[in-house]
Amino acid sequence: MLSAYQQGIFPWFSPQDPILWWSPDPRAVIFPEQFHLSRSMARFHRRSPFHLTLDQDFSGVIQGCAQQRQDGTWITEEVITAWLMLFRLGHAHSVEVWQDDRLVGGLYGLSLGRLFCAESMFSRQENASKTALMMFCRHFQAFGGQLIDCQILNPHTASLGATEISRQDYLTRMRTLITQPLLPSCWQGMLQG
Repeated sequence: MLSAYQQGIFPWFSPQDPILWWSPDPRAVIFPEQFHLSRSMARFHRRSPFHLTLDQDFSGVIQGCAQQRQDGTWITEEVITAWLMLFRLGHAHSVEVWQDDRLVGGLYGLSLGRLFCAESMFSRQENASKTALMMFCRHFQAFGGQLIDCQILNPHTASLGATEISRQDYLTRMRTLITQPLLPSCWQGMLQG
């Protein structure tokens, strides 16, 4: 899996399918500085009941993402096992959104230098996944992150500032970004707003 992501390829399949690998053209990405913060989201954020952490409950986040899908999920037990191994090896990371002591949202993905391959996000409370992505964009940029891979554009990610670039442009940027490390301590502690 790590080798595939380093070549711009990711798995996406239904449980009854063989493992299918994708490298779409165009590719959906977010440039962290271009995250779109709506007025309503800005108002919500000022009074947000959430606090955010990094890598405190990776398993809870990936399970939340798997359970969120009404139409089935590609996040099978085998996929979860693979991602948990990537997390233990220090390649995969999660953003957790908490309300009091309850996990209410988050996102997870793969860190490749200054590129973050966002795999999935979930929300059990209104605006929890948006908060996760917004705060992660700020944090990631502050530590030198330059590009977040969203794979395929959908209305939700487009409303948050995701855009499409060609596969060739993505691969060119990726080859450079994966060789450039983030600033130290990027993946420790809490996200501040």
